[in-house]
Amino acid sequence: MKYESLEEMNSQLISCTRCPRLVKFRVEVAGRRSRFLGEDFWSKPVPGFGNIDSRLLILGLAPAATGGNRTGRVFTGDKSASFLFSCLYEVGLSNKPDSVSRNDGLSVEYLYTTAVLKCVPPGDKPVNGELENCREYREFEIEYMKNLRVVLALGRIAFDTFKAYQKSRGFEVKDVVFKHGAGYRVGNTWLYASYHPSPRNVNTGRLTKEQLVEVLLHIKEKFLT
Repeated sequence: MKYESLEEMNSQLISCTRCPRLVKFRVEVAGRRSRFLGEDFWSKPVPGFGNIDSRLLILGLAPAATGGNRTGRVFTGDKSASFLFSCLYEVGLSNKPDSVSRNDGLSVEYLYTTAVLKCVPPGDKPVNGELENCREYREFEIEYMKNLRVVLALGRIAFDTFKAYQKSRGFEVKDVVFKHGAGYRVGNTWLYASYHPSPRNVNTGRLTKEQLVEVLLHIKEKFLT
């Protein structure tokens, strides 16, 4: 591993400027959101959050423009975060039902959560090279999780990114296909898929609270108890 500790990696991460498009956007977006005008935005790459020694990794796409990019903590301060943590709280994997700010007292003992892309991309869509530029950071997190047994990927990009990581390590992934609730054993790790808890998916009913709670309960009972 390139870094000696998670703290060392995060220190390097938050000063990263590898992707000019993202560096520009993560700062500019603060001035485009009238609801938050005058508020100090983090506007840097966003580290992961939770217990790195846990068995469960929840993997998202990227920080939200007024979520992680504003607050400095992944899945914090936006509607996706509120939905996710309401579900985590319901199944006993969070001490609070919402994720609001870095000083809100939130604690997650049984999981670590991070994003495959550490900066907010325009339209929530990375372009070629940006995910690759983040590869060393997310793979360090994965490999630093010595007790990792299960990954819950929120959305197809997160799912495909972890799938590609496992393929690069020599594991067969031909039959690993994104489908909400599906789980696959790949090497020593299980990979589960869920639709991303974005407002679009939630508001259209593509992802309901009951659906995500069901997946989380299954993972908790199978891997965390």
